[in-house]
Amino acid sequence: MAKWGEGDPRWIVEERADATNVNNWHWTERDATNWSSEKLEELLMGLQVESEEGKCEITEVSKVEGEASINNRKGKLIFFYEWNLKAAWKGTSKSGIKYKGNIEVPNLSDENDMDDLDISVSLCKDEPETELLSVMRSEGVKKIRTALASYVDFLKTEFTQGMILPTANGVTKQQKAQATTKSNKTQIGSCSPAPPNTGVKIPTCKFSLKDTFLTSPEDLYRVFLNQETVQAFTRSSAVVEAEKGGKFRLLDGNVNGEFQELVPEQKIVMKWRFNSWPCEHYAMVTLTFTDKGNETELKIECRAVPESEEERTRDGWQRYYCHAIKQTFGYGARLC
Repeated sequence: MAKWGEGDPRWIVEERADATNVNNWHWTERDATNWSSEKLEELLMGLQVESEEGKCEITEVSKVEGEASINNRKGKLIFFYEWNLKAAWKGTSKSGIKYKGNIEVPNLSDENDMDDLDISVSLCKDEPETELLSVMRSEGVKKIRTALASYVDFLKTEFTQGMILPTANGVTKQQKAQATTKSNKTQIGSCSPAPPNTGVKIPTCKFSLKDTFLTSPEDLYRVFLNQETVQAFTRSSAVVEAEKGGKFRLLDGNVNGEFQELVPEQKIVMKWRFNSWPCEHYAMVTLTFTDKGNETELKIECRAVPESEEERTRDGWQRYYCHAIKQTFGYGARLC
């Protein structure tokens, strides 16, 4: 018989405040079906493509049929999901002629790679032929595939919170856990690993930008908080929860964060990060809107930006926010 405290560590019950699922050894399961249904509809609804031929938009998600769940066994997360999706789209040609069509995705599943996904786009019966169908089958399919990839990403990050419980010393194994499907295993999250020594401080910097937009503070403020306008100027899928503590995820998951303070028409304060930054490191970004008569001055203050990422972050705000907003909504004015 082993002496007290010298037993096989696999059989030692670790102390936990809640005495629940010690060391995450037991199989636990979380149903993600309802959450997934809402998330899929949210990501697809309002998705738009535009070309020389005209403009198309997904106007209805008519069928979200299937199931999803996450299982935790020995600190490993296993994802199961299988969905059959149907949606409707409408298009308007440059000459003003309107068209209707359908979209079907029969095999969104953990068993299929995203590149192998079948996305069928068609015109409704009796609709005349139009080049907009080709636009939807090329650019539209790309955006749909990106939105569905975002769903899988959200499932493996946002919905898994709390699946792997902390041990007695407060450390969770979730940072080391692997997300696996039936056929392969992938690491949860895509952010850079934190430094081995958690005491190491990341060198940071701060910078500010000013830009002027030919619109009111009210309209410019709304552009940053409305999911449809964000998707329009980023030209990619986005999730925006426009409230204090609300999350946002832009540019196909490459940028994410959380709103800290919202003062209508005056100020937005947010935690903001590129997904490639060290895990859990955020810059603090403050947007200040000042009415200048027929235009609005936007001041962007970024603090706690990793020093090595200053140029990329500065360029990102100028290109993917300021310049893109002006191009999309016609708010063009001078850069200060």
